[in-house]
Amino acid sequence: MIQAASTQAARISGSQIRRELTDLLPQASFVRNRTIAVLLPCLDEEATIGQVVTEFRRVLPGATVYVYDNNSTDRTAAVAAAAGAVVRRERRPGKGNVVRRMFADIEADLYVLADGDLTYDAAAAGRLIDALVTEQVDMVVGARAGSGDAFARGHRFGNWLFNRLVMRLFGDGFTDILSGYRVVSRRFAKSFPASSSGFEIEAELSVHALDLRLAAMEIPLPYRSRPEGSASKLSKWRDGARILGKIALMYKAVRPLRFFGALAALLAATGLLLGLPVAATFLETGLVPRLPTAVLAAALMQLAFMSLTCGIIVDAVGASQREFKRMRYLDLPAPDAPRGAQP
Repeated sequence: MIQAASTQAARISGSQIRRELTDLLPQASFVRNRTIAVLLPCLDEEATIGQVVTEFRRVLPGATVYVYDNNSTDRTAAVAAAAGAVVRRERRPGKGNVVRRMFADIEADLYVLADGDLTYDAAAAGRLIDALVTEQVDMVVGARAGSGDAFARGHRFGNWLFNRLVMRLFGDGFTDILSGYRVVSRRFAKSFPASSSGFEIEAELSVHALDLRLAAMEIPLPYRSRPEGSASKLSKWRDGARILGKIALMYKAVRPLRFFGALAALLAATGLLLGLPVAATFLETGLVPRLPTAVLAAALMQLAFMSLTCGIIVDAVGASQREFKRMRYLDLPAPDAPRGAQP
């Protein structure tokens, strides 16, 4: 009886282990035939990068972990290499430059993009990959759901502000556009232009998906505080201004008619405000007593017309560029396509 109970317990234990492994390595038949690259851009992460690499190698044993050292002054590269990562260097400073280089250099079917500061849970990579495969999407974002202590002072408000701004300008789709934890398909990575140089790269990734109306989704994941000895590289004011500027530039590129139309409306309203009193005086007296004001009002109206014309032209050019990016995206096989299949 004892032996039977032990056998039953072993059978239950084995079943539990198999279920856990299934959760840990989702869609095993799919993953077995696909290459997975874990991408970790790093700058002075000696205190944490070793553990991050170890955790990702444990969770995704078939994946290759790449650490791109962005001019670190400590032993980040040596620690990452000792933990089993493939270490490369990108000399141009800025996370956007690193991500652009990663997507260009590394060939894989799936890309797991994370940070080397131990704030993201490597064990959640399986959930992100599983969602990408089962939902047949091209990007899954790990939306950060951490306590107040996990975010530096002011960062929570900044995240909320930028999320609301992007939703307003580009449409709904994401609640955490600045998350650094994502899984993307090969066709997403290889069709992504990546024009950002710094931390604004996450916002560009999100807007790229919204602009091309690509299939994407979010999964709430825990976000942890940085451990002792690890310092954030994000500057609240400098990087916040760069992200805001990047959003404005992307709005001009993605929604040019709205951007230049709003500018034209502002110029025209100002011109009318200045010019109508001058016109009224001229109709009553036949004189133009405020000639400089009249010239300024006329110039503003001309600028408004030119701005609207620019918006129409750039909108037509943008539509062609969007079609080209879409065709480049469709030229690559879908995530669940058989190996070697043509799109």
